[in-house]
Amino acid sequence: MRSPLLDRQGAVDSKGLDAGVAAHYGSTFAAEQRSLLSGEGFVDLSNRDVLRITGPDRLTWLHSLTTQYLEGLAAGRWTDVLLLSPQGRIEHDFSGVDDGETFWAHTEPGAGAALVQFLDRMRFMSRVEVAAVDDRFVVGRYADGLVTELTDDLTSVPGTPVGVLAWEALRIEAGRPRFGLDTDERTIPNEVGLLGSAVHLDKGCYRGQETVARVYNLGRPPRRLTLLHVDGSVDHLPAHGADVLLGDKVVGQVGSAARHHELGPIALALIKRNTPVDATLLADGVAAAQEPIVDPDAGLHVRAGLNL
Repeated sequence: MRSPLLDRQGAVDSKGLDAGVAAHYGSTFAAEQRSLLSGEGFVDLSNRDVLRITGPDRLTWLHSLTTQYLEGLAAGRWTDVLLLSPQGRIEHDFSGVDDGETFWAHTEPGAGAALVQFLDRMRFMSRVEVAAVDDRFVVGRYADGLVTELTDDLTSVPGTPVGVLAWEALRIEAGRPRFGLDTDERTIPNEVGLLGSAVHLDKGCYRGQETVARVYNLGRPPRRLTLLHVDGSVDHLPAHGADVLLGDKVVGQVGSAARHHELGPIALALIKRNTPVDATLLADGVAAAQEPIVDPDAGLHVRAGLNL
C-alpha cells in the first residue's frame, strides 16, 4: 500500500522493505531526527501489517503461545511479543495493545499473512478470531523512547511527519533489533537483547522456552548484538548482510545501518559472542568500533531499563 503522506511536498519514497512510506520529506536527516526527539514529529509506519485478535480467550490464548506474560494485560498497555520455534529461534515478532475487547498487533511489512496463518492454526478450541486489517495504520513517536500507536486516519495525525530514516537512526542507537534485518533464521532472543522486553523472564511453558531458559541460566549465548560506530570518512554505510571481520576472520554480519545526527554513521551487527568487545572490526570493509548492546555472558541488554 502506498501511504497518502507520500503526496506531501518533499516526500521521497523509501526503498526495499519500507517502500510505500516516506524515507524523508526533503529535510536533512539531522533536522528530522531532532523533530522526532522533540516530540513534535511523527513517523509514518503504515507499511507495517496490522492484525486484529478478538474473542474472550484472546489474552490467555496468546499468553500460552508466546514469550510474553499477557494474562490480565491492562487495557492500553503496549507490549512486545515473540513466537519461537521448538529450538527457541525467533519465528515471528509483533507489538500489540489490548483495548478491552480486541488485541491489536502490528508486525513487519509482508510478515502479517504468515503470522495470521500460524495463529489461526493454533486456535483449536479457544474462543478467538484472528484477521489482518487494512483500516488501521501504525505511526511512531518519541516519548522517553520510541513508541508506536494506531490510527484510522493518517492524514489527521497531529504533528509534523518525518521520514522512516529518522526513526531507523534512533532505533539503531537504542539497540533495538528489527526482525529480519538484525536477525536471521538462527537467532534466539538471548542474542539480541530481548530478554525482559519481549521475553518475560518469570514465565514458562511456551514453545522454545527450554532453550531461552538454558542459555539464560548458563550464560554464553552463541552470538551477541553490538552497535558499530562506523568510520565517518567513508561515503557509504555498510550494506545489510555484509560480513564483519576481525582481521581476516568473519565474525558476524551487518544488520541495519543509518546516519545519526550526533553519532554519525552507525550500524547493528550480530557477531560471535567471543569477539573481544574492545576490538576494532571491519564492517563491509569500513573500520568500526564496538559499543556492546548485549552482555556476552548473560545475554541481557546492557542498556538500563530494557531488561524489565
